[in-house]
Amino acid sequence: MAKILLVGNGAREHCIAETLCRNKNTILHSYLKSKNPGIISLSKGFELGNYNDLEKVKDYANKIKPDFAFIGPEEPLNNGAVDLLNKLKINSIGPAKSLARLETSKSFTRNLLRKYKIEGNPEFGIFNENNIGDAKKFLDGLGQCVIKPDGLTGGKGVKVQGDHFQTKKGALDYCNEVLQTHPSVVVEEKLEGEEFSLQCLTDGKTVVATPPAQDHKRAFNGDKGPNTGGMGSYSCENHLLPFLTKKDVGEGLKITQKAAEAIYKETGEFYKGVMYGGFIITKKGVRLLEYNARLGDPETMNVLPIMETDFVEVCNAIINQNLNKIKIKFQSKATVCKYIVPKGYPDNPAKNEKIEIGAIPKDARLYYASVEQKEGGLYTTQSRAVACLGIADDLDDAEKIAEETAKSVKGQVFYREDIGTKKLIEKRVSHMKDVLGN
Repeated sequence: MAKILLVGNGAREHCIAETLCRNKNTILHSYLKSKNPGIISLSKGFELGNYNDLEKVKDYANKIKPDFAFIGPEEPLNNGAVDLLNKLKINSIGPAKSLARLETSKSFTRNLLRKYKIEGNPEFGIFNENNIGDAKKFLDGLGQCVIKPDGLTGGKGVKVQGDHFQTKKGALDYCNEVLQTHPSVVVEEKLEGEEFSLQCLTDGKTVVATPPAQDHKRAFNGDKGPNTGGMGSYSCENHLLPFLTKKDVGEGLKITQKAAEAIYKETGEFYKGVMYGGFIITKKGVRLLEYNARLGDPETMNVLPIMETDFVEVCNAIINQNLNKIKIKFQSKATVCKYIVPKGYPDNPAKNEKIEIGAIPKDARLYYASVEQKEGGLYTTQSRAVACLGIADDLDDAEKIAEETAKSVKGQVFYREDIGTKKLIEKRVSHMKDVLGN
């Protein structure tokens, strides 16, 4: 039997729990900061607590003595949960705090790629309160720019010229605003192209890519509205995307392989877990937008449900550094994930509102996110509520299943109907052709 401790409470972790529990010899215990009904239904036991309460994590880990832990979100990674578990001689899927800087510090990652001469960096500058006076000159030397706080922002801190501000003065104002709450700010050239998510599993030596997916950050149809944690995503049955070639995926994987080697050279520690690259295809090739140190949310839902290989076996291979000895296989299926979110999300979400879920298609999956099970049913909190996933032989059918599932959820909620649709995908393909001059 494999006794596993899962840390996390979102739809991503619900999906991870389901995938681990496909192995009938799994005994799952979960540490959550809120009662996710999906995760709890799959767990033999659970503990509620904050992710910064490492003493409570320690007590629970000592109590259940798991064979390994799987860390879902970035917050416990940033708080040093893996370092704590290492001291208890408990292995983890997830990097130690120093290595998690791949996600938690934009400047660490940019400097790492620069130092080890890894392709993929855009033109960038890093500024703090001591050298912010130089930012204007740097900005003037760029075309359009992107401003990124150096630290965790829940996927909502990045601001782009032309969308969130129009002028270089607006960029400089936002830089100064960021420095009120963060030690530094990263200024980058704005890249033109189409984005894709490439979630890779690594034992520190071997890096294996999962099927690429495309996330949708904007709140409303047609890529309008504020940035969110992600309104949904899709992947294709050929394990590419309609605008993506094998060469593009190969470039993204190569950057990640070199980054894994560089992290070991830089820190002397092997990175064990997920290196999830957000990439963009430009006229000059594939560029790295950012790394995450954990699986994506929603992109986890695009890859784990179609993984054919035993996920517990994969996790053990990561821990024991023999990932090169197993073949990780995925079904040739398309997936579409659409997130149900409270009305007003992300700026002023309706909370504590009851939602009801009707009948869903047989090839659909539901993953609970920020919902609470109370007397009388399910209630929204302040974030994304339920992820609706369609799986099919092609994208068109997967989208129809996801759409039908999303429509079955009633309450003070909304979702993006256009994710995975032909109309939106044709727009992406047309954009890519324009960028490449085809």
